Amino acid sequence: MSTIAAISTAQGVGGIGVIRISGAESTKIADKIFVPFIGGEKENCIQNLSGYRAKYGRILHENEFIDEVVVLVFKAPHSYTGEDVVEISCHGGLYITKRVLRAVLEAGAALAEPGEFTKRAFLNGKMDLSQAEAVMDLISAKGKRANQIAFGMREGKSSKKIEEIKEELLEISAGLSVWADYPEEDIPQVDESVLKNNIHKICEKLRSMIDNYDTFKSIKEGVKTAIVGRPNVGKSTLMNYLSDSQKSIVTDIPGTTRDAIEETVMIGDIPVLLIDTAGIRDTLDKVEKIGVEKAKKYINESEITLFMVDASSPLCADDRELLKNLDESKTIVLLNKCDIGMKVDINELSTFKNKIVELSALSGKGIDKLKEIIENIVGLSKFDPSDTVISNERQLTALKKATEILEEIINQLDFGITLDAVTVLMQDALGVFMEFTGENVSEAVVNKVFSKFCVGK
Repeated sequence: MSTIAAISTAQGVGGIGVIRISGAESTKIADKIFVPFIGGEKENCIQNLSGYRAKYGRILHENEFIDEVVVLVFKAPHSYTGEDVVEISCHGGLYITKRVLRAVLEAGAALAEPGEFTKRAFLNGKMDLSQAEAVMDLISAKGKRANQIAFGMREGKSSKKIEEIKEELLEISAGLSVWADYPEEDIPQVDESVLKNNIHKICEKLRSMIDNYDTFKSIKEGVKTAIVGRPNVGKSTLMNYLSDSQKSIVTDIPGTTRDAIEETVMIGDIPVLLIDTAGIRDTLDKVEKIGVEKAKKYINESEITLFMVDASSPLCADDRELLKNLDESKTIVLLNKCDIGMKVDINELSTFKNKIVELSALSGKGIDKLKEIIENIVGLSKFDPSDTVISNERQLTALKKATEILEEIINQLDFGITLDAVTVLMQDALGVFMEFTGENVSEAVVNKVFSKFCVGK
């Protein structure tokens, strides 16, 4: 494989920028552009450096010194990629990091493709495919819970669970094969009820992992949440309180918000994409009318709807009209301005049961209860972070496919399928698990997985 290089830190102004080089020629390439401060030796300075040691010096490019750097060497196979790796730490900044990278490329390295360092780690057996996918989850984690789960997956938690299930299936499959291949031997008859029970237990483990997917997806990617209601009920005030900034203009003039304003905030352990929408009412104002139509669109698209009413006055016709179009399963009713006085008839909102919050968007009263209800809707209250989790659609599809095959085995056994046929289906299920970890997966799938990575990782 060629020796590759890329900037591995975020490109922008910063204290340090890191250029990573990986491949058989990495130390040789680094030697072409590096001049040490101490020791005086220039020739093969980096090549002669033992692993996990660093050198301080300067980068020479186009006959001029361009920066002071620290060069760190990792020796194969004990590196991130499993190859010889050199990391050059220079001063951060768009120009200097790109200039050092250009020097590395002109010295013989090829520009790395997105995710190519992690792809090489996978190909060199440093991690399986699900662990590699967890790297991006770790990088993109928006909160503590997402970080904990992604770190567990990167450490191989999901892989170990899949490996355990795979071993159970292998044991069942091996027992069936022995019984079928050596009929003359004194081998006990296969008990079909025991066989079905064992497969059923495996299906339950898989369903548990599948059921956790939507919750983890919410923790990882966030929940799209629209704040809706008639004008001047306090939607923008809530937006500003939760985002801790003046994202939305707040006035006592109805119809101030005419377009959707978005901001991602953390509510507990869940990233929430808040959308402050225009007040919904009948209007002749052309611009406001567009905002109202957008608000209605966000009601349909959101995963959670925060329906806000002014609790200091009874429900009006606009409130009641809007109520007709809300999905009760994903709607939380916010009784705002409750600190002024409650004049809303709660009986008119009885269908929302335990999803009503008495709120003051100005002071923050009721926010803790709002957080609790959001966590219940996304399933966080029942979610155990110690459970095994899958992180993406590829893994979800694989586990669903494996579950379908195993359920088919149970159904076919009820219809009198031969045990030889069960063995064939069992091999199909085992093949799916091997796809999950990347032991048996096409090059196209591997390329697709790593194409979603950032360059330099």
